[in-house]
Amino acid sequence: MASGVLINDEVVIHYNQIKVRRQGEEEKERLKLLMMRVSEDLKEIIVDHDNCLRKKDFENVPDVLQLITSKLPPKECRYCLYDCTYESKGSLKEDLVFIMWSPDDSSLKKKMVYAASKADLRKKLPGVKFEWQVNDNADKQASCLVEKLGGRAAVTTLEGMPV
Repeated sequence: MASGVLINDEVVIHYNQIKVRRQGEEEKERLKLLMMRVSEDLKEIIVDHDNCLRKKDFENVPDVLQLITSKLPPKECRYCLYDCTYESKGSLKEDLVFIMWSPDDSSLKKKMVYAASKADLRKKLPGVKFEWQVNDNADKQASCLVEKLGGRAAVTTLEGMPV
């Protein structure tokens, strides 16, 4: 809590929902994107319910990453957990990717609050293997994420699409 920003319990509850598959849970209802933000009073990290996505939201969507990155507000920072499906070295994998969205057009104060709070948030989200720092539209490209997942030599598909 070096930044003084608390982490709302609902963030951890939603993290557990995206992380663990539960028996009997309908696959379409599983979280695919958990978006979080700092509250308006800058006192806690909360779930951004309006921008969270479930697997059913991706049905018939040709470009999954484009849908995900379209949820990132142009001038506001966000944290996200993305349940990424990709093929690497011949096997299909699913891993959680922590996304730190800190656009160049965001206020310096908000960028500093987000940066200072990131380590504490990551401690509440154990087992997240990859982090994708996104600062502008160039960083939103699939090739940037592929590099984080192991590079083009290892990753052959991302969300069912060849890379």
